[in-house]
Amino acid sequence: MRLAFNATALLSPLTGIGHYGLHLAEELLKHQNIESHFFYGAFWDRQLHARPSPIAKSLPWLRRHLPYSYQLRRLVQNISFGQHARRCQFDVYHDPNIIPLRFSGRTVVTVHDLSWIRHPEAHPAERVKAMNRYFAAGLAQADRIITDSVFIKQELVDVMGVAPERISAIPLGVEALFTPMLPADTYPLLNRHGLIHGRYFLAVGTLEPRKNLMLALHAYQKLPVATRQHFPMVLIGMKGWHMSGLEKQMRQLESAGQLRQLGYLSRPDLATVMAGATALIYPSIYEGFGLPPLEAMACGVPVICANNSSLPEVVGDAGLLVDPHDESALAQMMLQLADDDSLRSSLAERARERATQFTWARCAEQTVEVYRSLVGTENAS
Repeated sequence: MRLAFNATALLSPLTGIGHYGLHLAEELLKHQNIESHFFYGAFWDRQLHARPSPIAKSLPWLRRHLPYSYQLRRLVQNISFGQHARRCQFDVYHDPNIIPLRFSGRTVVTVHDLSWIRHPEAHPAERVKAMNRYFAAGLAQADRIITDSVFIKQELVDVMGVAPERISAIPLGVEALFTPMLPADTYPLLNRHGLIHGRYFLAVGTLEPRKNLMLALHAYQKLPVATRQHFPMVLIGMKGWHMSGLEKQMRQLESAGQLRQLGYLSRPDLATVMAGATALIYPSIYEGFGLPPLEAMACGVPVICANNSSLPEVVGDAGLLVDPHDESALAQMMLQLADDDSLRSSLAERARERATQFTWARCAEQTVEVYRSLVGTENAS
């Protein structure tokens, strides 16, 4: 089977969609019966590249100063994609990033969420406009659609009227580097940031409205002063948009010595900081899956996450679920985990066990089955 795979998301600093594309592609390369060709926007390669490109680094500037930059980028990509696709006669084209490029053959699209429809206020206006313009046509082009969760599958049925038989819900996986660690393992990195193993709360995600970090900080401020002195809040993630209110809140906590901003970390460093946390705080208002809770669970770290969207599918009974608008309830759960060693231990054990159900190998196998359902057995080997 000859596969075209859109890998342009791998050339920006990797967030959720980028990690999905990277780990799925790594697993696909292990399949001897799949000949994978990766498209990187301006070129094709049979090899995987996962590093920010100069073009990707300039995109924020281009969006600000070049009118119709998104449309121009799509035009260039469609031309480059189409020329090679016509020569190679691919059996299947998979776009892991919601909106496919033009392709006349069998097409698979992964839809991670409908957050710009459900919560347009949590996205820049230009992103909402672009998604509204291209999304429906992309769905119409797709022969099969993959979602990260049953919740998003149902969203597509309810919101977009997609027939459920066209959709396969395939959970994501977790990397092996997310694993429990001893204090001696985490000490070198944590010490550089003034942190102590098991003595800080952690929030992970792009600093933007949808991640609901303002509520997490408000809940944290409700904790007793003594608790905050012993358990600082740590934020990991790139700065997103609409940051002014959040930055003001963060400055207040930083000046009191109760907040650490670590920015965007490498995956090994992220896994180390994750493994040393008291708990992961993840009150996002809407998620198509939620990789950070799964990664924390694999590290044996208790999770407090929102009780909405797909998150209960991931966490199950292995974490604490909270209304993402109830800062008092969140504060109470944080205080419980800070004070109750037996509760932390019980949740950690359940979390590790549940995390073993999610692997990238299983995600890839189910994805390959979707490809095979389109090309037929005669072309699948």
